Amino acid sequence: MGLATAELYLDRGWQVIAIDIADNPGIKSENLHWVKADVRNREQLELALAPIVKTAGGQIDTVANIAGVFPPTTLETYTEENFRFIFDVNVLGVLNVTASCVPYMKSGSAVVNFASVDGFTVSRGQLLYGASKSAVIMITKALALELAPNGIRVNGIAPGWVATPGNAATGRMEEAAKSIPIGRVAQPSEIAEWVWLLSDPTKAGFVDGETIVISGADVMR
Repeated sequence: MGLATAELYLDRGWQVIAIDIADNPGIKSENLHWVKADVRNREQLELALAPIVKTAGGQIDTVANIAGVFPPTTLETYTEENFRFIFDVNVLGVLNVTASCVPYMKSGSAVVNFASVDGFTVSRGQLLYGASKSAVIMITKALALELAPNGIRVNGIAPGWVATPGNAATGRMEEAAKSIPIGRVAQPSEIAEWVWLLSDPTKAGFVDGETIVISGADVMR
């Protein structure tokens, strides 16, 4: 989903700063600035972003917090190590990236956080993941209030089943599609379009503090 979002913004002529712990998977664009950094480390992010933002024009218009991990956990299997891992990436990462970018953001800009349907409904075997995504939903609301005076909107999206390599690896995606009322899973490009929509002040300028469920009617709230 992060890859699809980066490609969408590049296709529409934006400068994109992509932050990942991995190397560039092969995106070729003069408008892409690849930052190899860990979202769990705010100092590392701030040091890496400063020179690139200056090169890219000195301003950030949209922040998409997409990095996430979802190893299964239950009361029997969770450990302090995987608790820290899941919450540090999924929750602390959102805060670190947002805090590092806000100094470069002006009125009319936007933050889009990736939550999950698991933040609204219980998914068996996702004890810590679901809790972390519920935290992202509440952080989205809190940041919307905090940043509204600056003209910065903060919203979230909560995807259901999406055709990603991670979901495919579970071996359950085909079966899951059968239970979705709309009859299929989402494509990453569809999710990317929601980032684009929520970041557009002319189309979503009065939407703030919301987390929109994108699940094909599988999960409704």
